[in-house]
Amino acid sequence: MARPDILWTIDEVSARFHEAAVTARRLPPVRVQGYFNTWPQIVRQPWEVLGTEDPGYRPFPPSPKEVDRMLEVMQWVQWLEVEQRHLVWMRADNYCWREITRRFGCDRTTAWRRWQRALELVAVQLNGSAGCAMPSKNLSNLG
Repeated sequence: MARPDILWTIDEVSARFHEAAVTARRLPPVRVQGYFNTWPQIVRQPWEVLGTEDPGYRPFPPSPKEVDRMLEVMQWVQWLEVEQRHLVWMRADNYCWREITRRFGCDRTTAWRRWQRALELVAVQLNGSAGCAMPSKNLSNLG
């Protein structure tokens, strides 16, 4: 899983989580199997379509390589506690700090420290015993 030639940092781990969140949004929607419609498709006139809503933007589906990288990141979250998983994923999914602090009931600085600590835990696991993510800071007693 972790490549021995790379020393993972918090920024790299954060970027991979963000990439995984973007890839997850690009996956096709899940549909219930077994239900189908036997009615014929109704062809509308152009004037009938004017009042309807746009179908919305749907990005291209992710490549198999991107899905594999996302699944690798999904294995990383097993190293974290449930609250840390929610925090890291909310931040990767571009939630603002205000929404995150409301969800966790803490100050912005405390939420940021907890987020840094969770990313550091993942980076340390990826690096193994070869190195650490933040060489000069000890964040074990924060938040």
